[in-house]
Amino acid sequence: MPITIRPLTPVFGAEITGVDLTRPLDDATFAEVEDAFETYSVLVFPKQNLTDETQIAFGSRFGALETTQGHIANNFQVKQISEISNLDPNGKLMAADDPRLIYRIGQRNWHSDSSFKRVPAKASLLHARRLPPNSNECGQTQFASLRAAYDALPESRKRELEDKAAIHHYAYSRRNTGIQLTNAEEDKRFPPVPQALVRVNPKNGRKALYVGSHASHIVGMPEEAGRALLLELLEFATREDWTYLHHWQVGDLVMYDNRAVLHRARPYAMTEHARVLHRTTVAGEGPTVQ
Repeated sequence: MPITIRPLTPVFGAEITGVDLTRPLDDATFAEVEDAFETYSVLVFPKQNLTDETQIAFGSRFGALETTQGHIANNFQVKQISEISNLDPNGKLMAADDPRLIYRIGQRNWHSDSSFKRVPAKASLLHARRLPPNSNECGQTQFASLRAAYDALPESRKRELEDKAAIHHYAYSRRNTGIQLTNAEEDKRFPPVPQALVRVNPKNGRKALYVGSHASHIVGMPEEAGRALLLELLEFATREDWTYLHHWQVGDLVMYDNRAVLHRARPYAMTEHARVLHRTTVAGEGPTVQ
């Protein structure tokens, strides 16, 4: 079958059919997929019967993969697959007060994966393995286009942000929920890092506003003023005009560009139905601020 690319919104996102990701794509087909990724920022591949091995193989075509950071929600495992699940290692639903489940609350904030690292992630690939029986209770994932948000900024604001950097800090975003979700060891492992407020796609030159819940303050600005500006920009970047809400089906693989979109998990009945997604993350190619 020929590859088919169907836009999901007027500004970003596309569904790709006509590919079987359980087998290696030929170079021409992969080039089409890679070009679509750079163009649309979010790609949805329905009905992909992936294993961890085939998911890793496909993700590795885009670059080296990150290993999981090892935290309470994944039982401190370090590997290339991150299991986003409400089941314990014995396959039982976690209780509402289980710290591993509480940790997932932080994923409901708008964020870009690994922006708290000196070299932030390029892309993430999220595959639905097990979902609640009711599609309306599957815990949708919402995406926001940071390119569309940047394009809509007034020219004066674009000039103001051009050379600015924000400090991103893992502990800041997690503790901002009002729940103690990190410890001193994690704080040392992920110290505050600077990230450019405006990022440029190296393939097509498109600019994106790089904000999110990990962003604490702006370098060179008073802390409170910087946080107020970051909040204003985040609210602007996540307007409904440039968002896409994905309703999961088992087998969906969603690939998203962490350089150009934010995402967040939507609430669902976490203690009633199993929900398991596996994520691979493509590492970035360098720091955003020298």
